[in-house]
Amino acid sequence: MLLTEHQAASAQRPRLSVSLATQASDIVAAQTLRYRVFAEEMGARLNTRTPGLDVDLFDAHCEHLIVRDEDSQEVVGTYRILPPAQARALGSYYSDTEFDLTRLQHLRSSMVEIGRSCVHPSYRNGATIALLWSGLADYMAKHGYEYLAGCASISMADGGHMAASVYRQLQQKALSPVEWRVFPRCPLPLDALDANTAVEVPPLIRAYLRAGAYVCGDPAWDPDFNTADVFVLMPLSRINRRFTRQPLKQD
Repeated sequence: MLLTEHQAASAQRPRLSVSLATQASDIVAAQTLRYRVFAEEMGARLNTRTPGLDVDLFDAHCEHLIVRDEDSQEVVGTYRILPPAQARALGSYYSDTEFDLTRLQHLRSSMVEIGRSCVHPSYRNGATIALLWSGLADYMAKHGYEYLAGCASISMADGGHMAASVYRQLQQKALSPVEWRVFPRCPLPLDALDANTAVEVPPLIRAYLRAGAYVCGDPAWDPDFNTADVFVLMPLSRINRRFTRQPLKQD
């Protein structure tokens, strides 16, 4: 029996699931994926003591959201989640290392930080991203948190002109109310860069904006990752319902 084109495509499509990591081996798999993407693919200088793994002092305090290929059992996508209680225990969010978050002090008790988002090159498609977002939505709903926040990166491979141009676009359509502004500890020197280059906003930041996120001020320069980072804040009350509609698929 011949398969239709649709049936053939469905048969080739990987079976993916999303969940929070519950085993140490799953966390190691996520950290291995992060190393491959950030260090090997992007050339980031990671301050890790374990060869082949992206590990820092925040990892032990975080939840790790993973997307798994059910056929190969490989972890192919991940997000790191730092809830407010763990941030208090640690003494800061990761974002505190890049930005002064003083104006968001009153939000900290209900603010979840997300970061270290990455997807295996062979799985960079809508299905993988949708599962990660579904997992985040389920996590927020389950715990009753009100704000998602984190650093979103823009490449500085060209010296920063693209980053300055992207930020110029973000200023025009996504800047937060002034009471939610944050301030970079190592500011990107915007005045020294050409902000009129024709560029597209990176896909992850576009996804945040479609969901209803704000950009909370000028970018910081991250020399280890060679990126310009903007601080993104997503009030759940503002997030597009398409983000919160999908339940978390259980293993």
